Amino acid sequence: MLGPSAMDEQALKARLPDSVAARVQSIKLENGRATLVLDASGLEPENRDGLESAVKQIIGEADGVGDVRVAMVADRAPPQPGPTLIAVGSGKGGVGKSTLTANLAVALARLGRKVGIVDADVYGPSQPTILNNKGQKPEARDDKLVPVPSPHGIPLLSMGHLVEPGVALAWRGPMAGNAMAQLIDAHWDGTEVLLIDLPPGTGDVQLTMLSKFKPAGAVIVSTPQDLALIDAQRAANLFDSGKVPIIGLVENMSGYACPSCGEVSDPFGKGGVEAAADATGIPFLGRIPLAMEIRTASDNGTPSAAGDGHEAEPFHAVAKQLADWLDTQPVGGQV
Repeated sequence: MLGPSAMDEQALKARLPDSVAARVQSIKLENGRATLVLDASGLEPENRDGLESAVKQIIGEADGVGDVRVAMVADRAPPQPGPTLIAVGSGKGGVGKSTLTANLAVALARLGRKVGIVDADVYGPSQPTILNNKGQKPEARDDKLVPVPSPHGIPLLSMGHLVEPGVALAWRGPMAGNAMAQLIDAHWDGTEVLLIDLPPGTGDVQLTMLSKFKPAGAVIVSTPQDLALIDAQRAANLFDSGKVPIIGLVENMSGYACPSCGEVSDPFGKGGVEAAADATGIPFLGRIPLAMEIRTASDNGTPSAAGDGHEAEPFHAVAKQLADWLDTQPVGGQV
């Protein structure tokens, strides 16, 4: 039986002409915001714009809808020269996604991959701190940004390089999406794999990415507890509706070893992400423990994966699986 939200979503879809409704890959209504993913295959740019405007107008006139967001996606174009884009996402904040992204990049680089990072969390950029190039400014060439190098061999672009520390960005969603697009559409010369550290949730930045760049795949990060998993499933559903393969799930903050006695406890639960992976058929990439060493290494600009301690091992294990997945993909990306 469909719940109230599902019925509302069906009613919204029924408002659209049949030819438009047939292009709807997903539609969600939550707190007065309708989010639609539309298949734009075969449409010229002007027709895509017209379709988006029409959908926003029709859905925006429905009772209970105060905001309409649309992502236009199409089948991936043949690979072009440039990095392969991998999105790293989560349903909610505070799950350690940025730390995982930085350590995955370092671990992939140690496997011989040429890796870069886009810090797409424009409201809370943290990669300049983790990769130890905070305070540096990117140069521009031919109206495009040049990534900022880091001591760990990972070039990076982040809003943290472009705004002063502590300055609050009072931007509406479309401005954040446009900022993310400029960070991706930069001079990533020689970069083979570009990890996109997304903000939490399924908002404008994610929709802009699906519409303009369409990653080759996505890694979803969650802590084990049920609330985080529910939000992680929303993030996975958005990528799935946009025809972006889910490479796998990572369980972060999984187990805490007491530094005094060594006893391992599970403050956020245990095994929830792996169970969710088994239930959905999505690969499980591994667990990252809740460890003081990982936190302090990130704060100090020395990601754990750059060293050879035991805290580096889980990051290298996840990176190896990601590298194996990349080896199955066509050469080239979407930048």
